[in-house]
Amino acid sequence: EVQLQASGGGTVQAGGSLRLSCATSGFIFEDYAIGWFRHAPGKEREEVSYINNSDGSTSYADSVKGRFTISTDNAKKMVYLQMDSLKPEDTAVYYCGAIYVKLEYVRQGWEYVDFWGQGTQVTVSS
Repeated sequence: EVQLQASGGGTVQAGGSLRLSCATSGFIFEDYAIGWFRHAPGKEREEVSYINNSDGSTSYADSVKGRFTISTDNAKKMVYLQMDSLKPEDTAVYYCGAIYVKLEYVRQGWEYVDFWGQGTQVTVSS
């Protein structure tokens, strides 16, 4: 069965770092982009970052650009999100999701996620 599992969250002080992991199985890794998403109570859901496992291209939300880095280990079918210079505004539940990319157009967004992982809580204190 298809599985994605996000882990690595925790509580850190502002300016600190965390590394999130998304373990995947049950699908052809190279046929999908993996995205990181976040949602905090009382705030709108956000797209954080994507990596296309087919060509390696990446994208980032403006709010995290320069601070977060997405990467993969294709052999292990793992996706990572290195989060540096964390801010209290980064506090949220972080989710990883897979989006099929072998289509005429590559589509990104919550509504296009084919498979979701469970979330991991990130809390940044001031």
